[in-house]
Amino acid sequence: MNPTEQIDSMIASLKDWRGTMLAKFRKLIHEADPNVKEEWKYMGSPCWYHDGSLIAVGDAFKTSVKIGFLYGASLPDPNKVFNDELGGNQRRAIKLSEGDTFNEEAFKELYKAAVKYSQEKKKK
Repeated sequence: MNPTEQIDSMIASLKDWRGTMLAKFRKLIHEADPNVKEEWKYMGSPCWYHDGSLIAVGDAFKTSVKIGFLYGASLPDPNKVFNDELGGNQRRAIKLSEGDTFNEEAFKELYKAAVKYSQEKKKK
């Protein structure tokens, strides 16, 4: 299977709210970045790249779904979308449990900011 098919399979195997939530994150990522490339790495995690640079990694756990941003600590987050891994020097994440909601438009803006940051970092 190619990475997109592996992600499709993972989402389909999550028969509860986690599959729905991961699919929602994925849809928003594609809306925010039409040039996104999906990969399947880190022993079974969906990963989203732009122009060869890792932007975000998704995971579904027993009681949560998490989207981690590689350079999240360097991104503006005026809407306080990040709620996990806040103490690190590099990564930041969004971790949601069943019933949690988040600002979808703010998430897309955050993702776009991550792509922009990644592109600027490449130029240096």
